[in-house]
Amino acid sequence: MIFSRGRGGGRHARDDRSGRQTADTQDLTVSAEPDVPQHGPYDLSEAPTGVQRLDLGSLHIPAIGEVEVRVQANPDGAIQQVVLVYGESALQLGVFAAPRTEGIWDEWREEIRTSLATDGVVAEEVTGDYGTELRARVSTPDGGLADLRFVGVDGPRWMIQGVFQGRAASDPAAAGPLVECLDGLVVDRGQEARPVREPLPLRLPRDPDEAGATTEQPEGSATTGPPVNGVVSGHQTPHRTDPRRRNA
Repeated sequence: MIFSRGRGGGRHARDDRSGRQTADTQDLTVSAEPDVPQHGPYDLSEAPTGVQRLDLGSLHIPAIGEVEVRVQANPDGAIQQVVLVYGESALQLGVFAAPRTEGIWDEWREEIRTSLATDGVVAEEVTGDYGTELRARVSTPDGGLADLRFVGVDGPRWMIQGVFQGRAASDPAAAGPLVECLDGLVVDRGQEARPVREPLPLRLPRDPDEAGATTEQPEGSATTGPPVNGVVSGHQTPHRTDPRRRNA
């Protein structure tokens, strides 16, 4: 499968900018223009150069002045959670291993919806800038309600999940520079074989203060698997592995 970089589809595929000829021309010259995505998230192999990014291992986050990067990590430096904050909005990020030949967002999204339904939450599928999204309103630990907007981006052997919270969950136009961060993400998948759906490893930057990241070290173990309302409310969500036990 060729992954697309155009918005609006369920998959994230590469733009067709390879100089394809029109039917009414006999010119056999092939354009030398490289096949470069118009926007990300990017695989490391095709990421634009000359951009300052925060290196968290498998995720490289573009440095945007209005966005605060908050990470939670174990004492050994392994990151459990990455959240980007802009005003009254936030974007929680996760990156996971995927198969070579197909994306996993469609089935992943259905599992999120099923899990939410188990908790009595109705999730609505809508078409957004990143293809099919899920929107839901969940209960918070303090007894209130919170809107969530789940987006997914399939890439070559990886998948990005983003969960918009706050104003950006109910009004995508309020996401502002959070979208710029998502479009500028770079995934360093590595070449190791990994079980499908396994979270890709994240680590603290060498100098978090200089990089502009706020670091917290909570007690307990990492939260893994598809982040649903459990993560937002501070509970653990069990890690799920594809029942076919594929490696990516």
